[in-house]
Amino acid sequence: MIFPDLPLIDLHRHLDGNVRLQTVLDLGRKHNIALPAWDVESLRPHVQITEPKPTIMDFIAKFHWPMAVLVNYDACRRIAYENIEDARNEGIDYIELRFSPMFMADAHKLNPDGVTEAVVDGTQAGARDFGVRANLIGIISRTFGPAACAREMDALLTQRERIAALDLAGDEANFPGGLFREHFKRAREAGWQFTVHAGEADGAHSIWQALRELGTKRLGHAIRAVDDPALMDFMAENRIGVESNLTSNVQTSCVPDYPSHPLKTFLERGMLATINTDDPGISGIDLPYEYNIAAPKAGLSAEQIRQAQQNALTIAFLSDEEKRLLVTQKGNK
Repeated sequence: MIFPDLPLIDLHRHLDGNVRLQTVLDLGRKHNIALPAWDVESLRPHVQITEPKPTIMDFIAKFHWPMAVLVNYDACRRIAYENIEDARNEGIDYIELRFSPMFMADAHKLNPDGVTEAVVDGTQAGARDFGVRANLIGIISRTFGPAACAREMDALLTQRERIAALDLAGDEANFPGGLFREHFKRAREAGWQFTVHAGEADGAHSIWQALRELGTKRLGHAIRAVDDPALMDFMAENRIGVESNLTSNVQTSCVPDYPSHPLKTFLERGMLATINTDDPGISGIDLPYEYNIAAPKAGLSAEQIRQAQQNALTIAFLSDEEKRLLVTQKGNK
């Protein structure tokens, strides 16, 4: 259930996890990439989650072909642009798209600086053409290690005025947040805001670390906060934003099913939890699906779904004036 009087907002969407199947085919043909299939339906099981009980490794494997076709900067620009068009088609009023230039550059050894520029250009062109307000969040992918993340920071900072925030994503369990304090210091100096993937593949202690050592006011996933009542109270009292991703968390087996997801608990405790898509191109969903299908499956009442939609406006990386404008524009539609 989406409430039409409120802006529809997605705060946690990886643009490199939202590559159209047709785009994979187009780029594969254009650049002679040996794809496993040559029509949309035959390609789907190679890119999207289709099995009933996937694992996190099944999920990660689906990124192979979308990344394999990012052969140049034009391809990176195209998927950024199409992400904005997809947002428009979903009825989204404001979206925060995040991306890791190192992850996107890796398959064809592109320059992360060029990837960053291409993503910024594609996003801004899409926002202009489709009338969707968008902000970019730059990811440093901890999976590559702190030294590589310093290089990734260099790439992101080449576009510092056109990026709103920094995110730490990747292998949470093996690369704890404390390794990246210097990276966040640089982001703070650039005037960026923060969000951190925490409590998804590791425990509540990872969330505490992101809050205390990195100074974040927003968290991606944060599922394991449910294991620590004191942490949930702290997050509610300090208005820490939570970017929840229902279908993604089921598909990566972070939770066994929708009713087991802690989003309902978070909202009952007054936490600023929200509804988002994560990697909709991999999950085979969109934001309306998460509101209309996934949220009720997770036990959310209509009132709780409305609260989650309102929370997204509250914790968005926008100024108070920009939020007021977004509400006004929604009312005029």
